[in-house]
Amino acid sequence: MANGTDGPSEGASLAILSNRLQGVAKKMANTLLRTGRSGVLNIARDFSCCIVTRDNRLLAAADSLPIHILSGPDLMCAAMQRFHPELKPGDAFLHNSPYHGCSHPADHTLLVPVFDEAGTHHFTVLAKAHQADCGNSIPTTYMGAARDVYEEGALIFPAVQVQRDFRDIEDVVRMCQMRIRVPEQWRGDYLAMVGAARIGERELLALAADVGWDRLHSHTERWFDYSEQRMVDAIRKLHSGRAVRTSRHDAVPGTPPEGVEIKVSVHVDTDAATIEVDLRDNPDSLPCGLNLSEACARTAAMVGVYNSIDHTVPKNAGSHRRIKVLLREGCIVGIPRHPTSCSVATTNLADRVANPVQCAIAEISDGAGLAECGAIIPPSSAVVSGVHPGSNRPFVNQLFLGLSGGAGAPAADAWQTICHVGNAGLCYVDSVELDELRQPMRVYERRFLTDSEGAGRHRGASSLKVVFGPIGTSLDVAYVSDGTTNAARGVRGGADGARAHQLRIDRDGQAHEVTTCGVVTLQDGERILTHTTGGGGYGSALERAPDEVAHDVREGWVSRNKAASTYRVIVDGAGRLDAAATATLRGERVAVAAGE
Repeated sequence: MANGTDGPSEGASLAILSNRLQGVAKKMANTLLRTGRSGVLNIARDFSCCIVTRDNRLLAAADSLPIHILSGPDLMCAAMQRFHPELKPGDAFLHNSPYHGCSHPADHTLLVPVFDEAGTHHFTVLAKAHQADCGNSIPTTYMGAARDVYEEGALIFPAVQVQRDFRDIEDVVRMCQMRIRVPEQWRGDYLAMVGAARIGERELLALAADVGWDRLHSHTERWFDYSEQRMVDAIRKLHSGRAVRTSRHDAVPGTPPEGVEIKVSVHVDTDAATIEVDLRDNPDSLPCGLNLSEACARTAAMVGVYNSIDHTVPKNAGSHRRIKVLLREGCIVGIPRHPTSCSVATTNLADRVANPVQCAIAEISDGAGLAECGAIIPPSSAVVSGVHPGSNRPFVNQLFLGLSGGAGAPAADAWQTICHVGNAGLCYVDSVELDELRQPMRVYERRFLTDSEGAGRHRGASSLKVVFGPIGTSLDVAYVSDGTTNAARGVRGGADGARAHQLRIDRDGQAHEVTTCGVVTLQDGERILTHTTGGGGYGSALERAPDEVAHDVREGWVSRNKAASTYRVIVDGAGRLDAAATATLRGERVAVAAGE
């Protein structure tokens, strides 16, 4: 049949088993959310859980962050098998090496191989969790200025065995507790990861007891074939073509003064039903923390592809067969050589890969792709640390106080709080009250900024303004704020989003420019102000429906002045559309354009 199944009962079986496997991943994720110790896990939800086949193919990853799982779990499982050829029940492995398949060192990942009673390995479950601290030389998990992994300082675990016979190997645990700040918080997050992985193991064993291992494996192959056929169908809805697109990251220490330009070459071949993304024509690795791991380079390209097609296509090894990503060893967006630092690999340059891929596909096919999502990591999502004045105990955590940045889409306005393109909106925005309870700080302001969207037929996200500071102590704020110079670009005539901005406000209320990459120490009574990046628009602003512009004005997204000057729509003081004046104004603009 056209859907890749043999009949109604076969299709029902495929749907039921695929949902049961996704349910296993969801139970793992629920365990991490409910038992994680740090705010980055139990508030912001910066983690992912998935199931990989015994031959290292991604099978199920419900509700996971795309940048964590599209590629990487396959590479990590292969490294586990290469380093530990004799796996046994009760084993667990700690992995965060960007040279062996992990995304970046802050993403501690627990791998648990799943066995039957005879000792046969059938699947591997993975729980990946971003850490509040990973032992870096300064208190942040994003060291944009690190010249190499040695200056970065993180403990690197290339599939190191951390459990044997279901018991911790305490030597490894003690190493982490001696190196990682606030070790009791790390230990709580580690136990949450263990719990999530063991829940996944338990649920897979129960599923196999119900349907049998042979049926699970045959289902896996049918599911991959079905997913591949869905991908074929989605690609054939596009136009064939080639496009080259660039995106530029702002300068940080270790980069050229003009920043880093990333070039992607995208080839959509509808006859072969393939999409090729070539990242080889890019700079060599640089002495900074922006370099991508292989996992993030591959995944970022895939993110751009999957963002551009039918969103219902399953994301797994089957659909991956139709995507070819070309990488080069020693490239800043390729395959890093040790000791290259990949500290910030999941976000900044990864976004500068995914964004131009989805823009290139939009250029090839109107009605597909996306504009650029806004860049990160601004101070509103910084890693903050210090000593709590009440208990005199240290604290460290990543905030998710505010990120917007969504891109204009072919058929809809942006998802305002997508966070960033590789996150896909799956991290949560922090509760102000919970952040103030957990850290000695106060949030003074958090709101959207009018006229900061990427104007277009469908508009990009607006910027957020966030202001916060310490109470009764000092506060270190570590971030790598891209997009201060290079805004998120629109596509097919859409406008760029607003740029990022960050200021330190002293006790007298005076504003001071601060670095875009580093650590700012705020004293008691000082504040840091963030404007996050807006997202790019899709299509010309003149194509936006006038009644939608009037609605934008009433809601405060767009001012009356911008409605008139950019969208050529007249809205009165009460927010009502003046259709006649708008028709005249838009007619004049069309006439001028035609005369030009």
